Amino acid sequence: MVKNRVLMAMSGGLDSSVAAILLHRQGFEIVGITMKTWEYSQNSSAKETGCCSLDSINDARNVAVSLGFPHYVLDLRDEFNKFIVSDFVQQYLKGRTPNPCVLCNTHIKWSALLKRADELGCNYIATGHYVRLREDNGRFLLSKAVDESKDQSYVLWGLQQEQLGRTLFPLGEFTKAKIREMAKEFGFDDIAKKRESYEICFIPDDDYRGFLKEQLPDLESKVDGGNFVDVNGKVIGKHKGYPFYTVGQRKGLNIALGHPMYVKQIIAASNTIVLGEKKDVFSDRFFISGFNSIKYDKLPENGLKVLVKVRYKDSGALAEILPLKNGIVSVKMEKPVSAVTPGQSAVVFENGDMVGGGFIETELE
Repeated sequence: MVKNRVLMAMSGGLDSSVAAILLHRQGFEIVGITMKTWEYSQNSSAKETGCCSLDSINDARNVAVSLGFPHYVLDLRDEFNKFIVSDFVQQYLKGRTPNPCVLCNTHIKWSALLKRADELGCNYIATGHYVRLREDNGRFLLSKAVDESKDQSYVLWGLQQEQLGRTLFPLGEFTKAKIREMAKEFGFDDIAKKRESYEICFIPDDDYRGFLKEQLPDLESKVDGGNFVDVNGKVIGKHKGYPFYTVGQRKGLNIALGHPMYVKQIIAASNTIVLGEKKDVFSDRFFISGFNSIKYDKLPENGLKVLVKVRYKDSGALAEILPLKNGIVSVKMEKPVSAVTPGQSAVVFENGDMVGGGFIETELE
């Protein structure tokens, strides 16, 4: 194992390219790697864009060649399809809304990167995520990036201590504007002009309903015609199938009641969608399952006052959390928040540090 050798995950985009350049300029010995997780021909409605396209792989390789370090492509399509895509579909069939990026980071990317790092004698792996990492009293802690508008700590709550201990995040101290400026200064004008992608990598057209239909051709016919009910259980209309709706959704319901209605609850077992008014989709209590504690070895038994984010672009809200049994954490929000969605991630912060995170549950079995 070479102490200053780093396996750099390179998507071909702006962030990972500049991260590689920064580490190279700091004297690290870089080995570049691009992970191919999806074959776009599998999804006829999606264009080949984003991190797995041939153009992106070539862009990553060009950066490596220009800086004089080796570059490899790691084919993870089988693992990605079996684990991430399969879970994505199954979560919708359960009436939940999945977070594929969280699972991919936790179970696919970091595991694959560390395995390949060992094979190549790399002491560290590195990514272009906007997040800060430090060691404090023997624990590795994640904190929000300096540029909070680009902070990506939300999708990294599943990482374990041993994974964090071998990871470098070169971009956490910089703003996005500065990173773009650096790319130009370093002579990579084309990369500096690249636009960001916010879509799920295997659904670049952002049409998850179309993706579900392609994965399960008979799904639409099986679930079409379920009931819309109000909060009192009264049938008020028909819907196109429970997997095609998400909690908090207002548009696309195709139901006219004289005032806006929102999806309050999805009941997969009976193919029922509960609709309510805006006030009905607010809640101040829920649970987090599978909680991974990063800041503390164990959460304090008497609870913590924290900031909780219930979606990626959420700014967070004050709450009190209390650990229960079997990795379950109870959350009591200071003020009700909208559209707390089962299957999405709830990520907990204390003074800018990530305490940990897990999956949202609105009720326990």
